[in-house]
Amino acid sequence: MEDVIVIGAGAVGAFVARSLSRYQLSVLVIDRENDVGDETSMANSAIVHSGYDPDPGTKKAFFNVAGNRMFPQLAKELDVDFGQVGTMTIAIEDSQMPMLRELMKRAAENGVPAQLLSAEETKRLEPNVNPEVKASLLCPTGGIVNPFALVAHAMENALDNGVRLSLCETVIGIVRKADFYEVRTDKGVHEAKVVVNAAGVHSDEIASMIEPIDWKINPRKGEYYVLDHYAPGLVNHVLFPLPSAKGKGVLVTMTTSGNYLVGPSSEFVSDKDDTATDGMTLADVKAQALRLVPSIPFNQEIRVYAGLRATPSTHDFIIEPSKKYRDFINAAGIESPGLASSPAIGEYVATKLVGAVIDLVPKADYNPRVRPYVRPLTLSLKERNALIRKNPAYGYIVCQCEKVSLGEIQDVLSRSLPCLSVKALKKRTRAGFGKCQGGFCQPQAIRILAAHYHETPLEVLYDRVGSHIVIDETKKEAK
Repeated sequence: MEDVIVIGAGAVGAFVARSLSRYQLSVLVIDRENDVGDETSMANSAIVHSGYDPDPGTKKAFFNVAGNRMFPQLAKELDVDFGQVGTMTIAIEDSQMPMLRELMKRAAENGVPAQLLSAEETKRLEPNVNPEVKASLLCPTGGIVNPFALVAHAMENALDNGVRLSLCETVIGIVRKADFYEVRTDKGVHEAKVVVNAAGVHSDEIASMIEPIDWKINPRKGEYYVLDHYAPGLVNHVLFPLPSAKGKGVLVTMTTSGNYLVGPSSEFVSDKDDTATDGMTLADVKAQALRLVPSIPFNQEIRVYAGLRATPSTHDFIIEPSKKYRDFINAAGIESPGLASSPAIGEYVATKLVGAVIDLVPKADYNPRVRPYVRPLTLSLKERNALIRKNPAYGYIVCQCEKVSLGEIQDVLSRSLPCLSVKALKKRTRAGFGKCQGGFCQPQAIRILAAHYHETPLEVLYDRVGSHIVIDETKKEAK
């Protein structure tokens, strides 16, 4: 019998698990994918929103602002790349000025530092912005983060502190017993005193397994461009247009890795697994982005991708117990600003909602920090040479585009969080994220994973179960 089962290992599930790991509890996290953060949490804008946009008094506003304030310390504890670069919301037309002033007022109500800048002030900070700019709203506490590392390191920290994780396991039913739950999956049955539903776009399906619900999740697709390591200074802040009913609009931002991100689109889809991109939608994203920054070098595009956001019919986060059972907790409808909100949601779910039904006894040996990651590119030449002398694997470069060494890959594979696929390795280390998109380093990644897990290259997966890359040997040894 588990004390708590968390369904979903995205950003919210990972931070719920990490918060619960501070206490003397038996916690199991279940996810249907072959890695953590493998759906919405990996295919978003990677923005730590300041909190100026959500309507005051909403859960979105509360958790966004609270989560944003946690990031500087959180990034240190989890060794995650984070930059508080600030955000600027741009008005291009005079007709947009009332909305910009309304956002300024909303920021004040939410307790978010903000400043209205004139056209001249805006262009001084952002020389490449549309010269027709009328004004902008600067929010200095907004930032950028590595979303892959954020989720992985949060879960790693939870596992280091005693949480257990089961991947490739799909929940197919939940039965309420006298004082516990039977969580039935395609692999078996688990029992738990408390269930936390953090299943993203599938959270309404999970919630409906125990009672009728009066809300639903509508998946909204967002398509993006990724640009190569273009010269610094294209933009110096995260640049937003004025928001609309569809969301915050097509943004232009740098990333913690030195790439640029342009997007997303915002269209509802019926298929909760639809992450396909299409030319017409991407052309519209490009047109909107060029209106914000006319000099975007789209000839530097290295890939496009799409992600799904779990848009709730309630128009606000659903973070509460079910109407029928206090020990079945929904953390659902976590669309934007979900990534920024996730640490605060995790803490609230653990301490306020789980803590309302189970006594929380702190662990004396809880450690909030992951083992530090070695990043050779951040070291001086002298430090790097000393590292390579100590461990020559750090001098063997596997990914030439992103300069990822064998030592970094071996470090990732030595940790508590399993790295079971080429895609998982890519998210942990950036090996394969460069201009060639794995064209040169993927064969090495396959060999490294096969050797580590005592498999043949034929067994190594790209991502989900069944996504084998190598299907046969072409040159077999003579007998």
